[in-house]
Amino acid sequence: MSITRAKSIDSLYEECKEFDLVLVPDAPMASALNRRLDHPHFGAFAITPRRLAARRREEAEDRLAFLEVIKATDLDWKEASYAVGNILQCWEYQGTAEAVLDYEQFATDPTHTAVDCIAEMDTTSKRLTEYTIDADTSVAVVGLKQLTELERSILPPTYETIDPFSEDPFDQPPFRILDSPAAIVDTVLDTVTQENADDVAVVLDAASQYSPLIESALDAADIPYYGGPGFSDDTRHRAFLQLLRSARAGRDTRVGDVRPLLTQLGMPIDIEHDEKRLVDLDHSGIEWFHEFREEVRSCTFADATDAFEAVIDADVDAFRDELSTLGLLDDPVTEPAVDRLEFYLQSYDVPVDRENEGVLLADAKSAGHVDRTVVFYLGLDEGWTHSSPRRPWVDNDQEFERNIRQFQRLLQNGVEQYYLVQDTAGGTPVTPCLYFEELFDAEFDRFSDLDSLRHSRTSRPTQDGFEKEPLDVSPEDVTALSQSSLNTYVNSPRDYFFSRLLDNPDKDHFREGNLFHDFAEFYVSHPGVVTPETLEEVATLILDEVDPFLRGVDREVRRTKYRVGLQTIAEYLDTNPPQGDGLATPDSGRSENFFAEYYDRPIESSHTERWFENTDLGLKGKIDLVHSPTRLLDYKSGSKKSTYSVVKHSAVDPPSDKPNFQALLYLAHQRTEHPDEELQFTFFHFLETLDDVVTGENALEDCLTTVTYYPVTYEVYIASPAVFTELQEDAANDCNKTFSKSRYEVYRSVLDGQEFPDTRDSDELIESEFADALTARLIADVGDYKYVKNGCKQALRHLLRIRNQNYFTGDVDAFEQFVQERLAELNTRRAGEERFPVQGLSGDPNYRYVDNRDCILEDGSR
Repeated sequence: MSITRAKSIDSLYEECKEFDLVLVPDAPMASALNRRLDHPHFGAFAITPRRLAARRREEAEDRLAFLEVIKATDLDWKEASYAVGNILQCWEYQGTAEAVLDYEQFATDPTHTAVDCIAEMDTTSKRLTEYTIDADTSVAVVGLKQLTELERSILPPTYETIDPFSEDPFDQPPFRILDSPAAIVDTVLDTVTQENADDVAVVLDAASQYSPLIESALDAADIPYYGGPGFSDDTRHRAFLQLLRSARAGRDTRVGDVRPLLTQLGMPIDIEHDEKRLVDLDHSGIEWFHEFREEVRSCTFADATDAFEAVIDADVDAFRDELSTLGLLDDPVTEPAVDRLEFYLQSYDVPVDRENEGVLLADAKSAGHVDRTVVFYLGLDEGWTHSSPRRPWVDNDQEFERNIRQFQRLLQNGVEQYYLVQDTAGGTPVTPCLYFEELFDAEFDRFSDLDSLRHSRTSRPTQDGFEKEPLDVSPEDVTALSQSSLNTYVNSPRDYFFSRLLDNPDKDHFREGNLFHDFAEFYVSHPGVVTPETLEEVATLILDEVDPFLRGVDREVRRTKYRVGLQTIAEYLDTNPPQGDGLATPDSGRSENFFAEYYDRPIESSHTERWFENTDLGLKGKIDLVHSPTRLLDYKSGSKKSTYSVVKHSAVDPPSDKPNFQALLYLAHQRTEHPDEELQFTFFHFLETLDDVVTGENALEDCLTTVTYYPVTYEVYIASPAVFTELQEDAANDCNKTFSKSRYEVYRSVLDGQEFPDTRDSDELIESEFADALTARLIADVGDYKYVKNGCKQALRHLLRIRNQNYFTGDVDAFEQFVQERLAELNTRRAGEERFPVQGLSGDPNYRYVDNRDCILEDGSR
């Protein structure tokens, strides 16, 4: 099967021009035929059955029937809407209003009530039911199969049928594949101008992303169009509805939820407040909003409309009229009333006055004929497929036939047709409209399997855009990176770029973390001020500070969490007070401390919150606690990570998909102050034992993860007598048994005579020549026993664990070189010599750790 060629309007006119009356399935086709009349004609010539019977412009019958039912009956709005929809639909397919009552499952009391009400209305369906065409009128019907049973009921006994299709196949244009919806819209804008807008139509799925994209693009280009946004899409109408909804919302409504509304009201709020509860936001710019929330509980919709118009300094007369039509204008603004209003606006299209000029935007699911010279078809995906009503009065086969015929006619409108499609979206093939399966003989899964042409995105000329002022300055080079900036940059340079430009909202865990850090810093300086008896007071202080971010039900759970965290920090610092001197790097200035201000005591410790900036290495950061000259500590409120995980995710060749260089970065700086010394970095996960504290079984050791830096190479370290002793005493059983029967000299001779593989994979190590040499030497020394062979494998795994859970000079040297390469690369991009790519060194970024996801396109090449 293939697409059947539809007859042109000129051809159809030639076939039906001699008839007194021509019935057609849709109004655009009627208008097109009427424009071709070449002789005077009395009365209607080409017209739809509904327009003929109604003798008036067609209106949304379902909306009018719904309005009458809720006015004349006591039915709930949703059950009224459901009943009206079933009645009108069954009427269309079965020819009478009462036909729905023949179906037992639909013959409910609300349906009986609605039928009685609608039967008395002057509806188009009622006029169709009662209308007859004079027997002496010569009638032609174009596309009889497209007419419903109700529409056919007005036909006289004798009439002529005209098939809108010929017997020839349609030589369809190829599908033109573009990379993205934006590229498709740009292609349309390359063709359309203000001068030719009346000759162009765009057919699309009105519910798809193409609709707002094409509308905004045409608006930006000052190109007129019609058939686009409806009553509910008006920004003022949407804002008013959201105002009513937010005014009745609960205490947990967040500032971010109403940010668009506040902007529309002229009350912009900094993004840092987005995660806070709206009721707790003390901001002078939104006093009116808070007052409205209080007053709306005792005012009517008319009062609310007046207040809204006053604050935006504009009228919303159309919305006021619709409230009056619904009978809501004088009703109090209650939550159920707002629910009903929102349901109505989501369910029915409220008519709006439009200027019928410019580009025609046609909905693919309702249009059949588009009388324009150039027609663009956007998407043509499965969203174009009609969903047949799942009702017993609908003949699904007949409905499918009606829809596929309409689809074929739609594809052939205009002198020139352009099918603009995507082949993939988000890496997944785009499924073509399901009607193509019936129309094409070939098997296909995507548009590229069909007759298609692939197009690259064109560069469309733009206007001048924002005013630019050239600056005669050179970009400043970045001389040092923090661990967070380095992590972000390695994961996605584009995300790093946006992180320098954009602010992000403050979050509860940020505030919590800062307060816990402040407490720990204060406790080191003044351990006697906070006692076990006053920890509850401190927990309440933290809770009050974080409260704007919390739901009411979370308060007591958080209080327990804070008290346990504070108790664990205090217990650790009591047991392990800082020793020796603090960080030698001069302090750049101490930030404010919440508890120092609360207790009015200064912080003067050289051990806490120590800032460093090492421009020789290109590193900077703030160390939570210099526990001793050779041990650094960082407080973490998140879940505990193992030493293996810490080392794994600080790899540089290649970087991990979860890069985290904090421990390695701080140790790199610390070794410049304490060269040739063993150093440690400890993560103190002070909430790790939260559950255990509640049961009284906690242990501080369970909160700590410590990685060690050894000031030697890995190969030198594992050749030491200390490691050989570990193999004799601290490794797995067969390893201990094997090496306790051997000597250090035997072990050392293998390391001296065989190169240790450069690998972090245990299987690869066990299959290496070094493993063979070690096993052979131990068998010769201890004996050819099974436990010796297994013990050697266990020894190799133990040696690899040492590599994978610690840092050595080679690791830090490689990291320092890695940082210098990143700095050079970063400064090249900052100078504008190349773009900041989306992809990091490991390929596509790990989007779980991307902060500015909305600013980054899927295609990493752009």
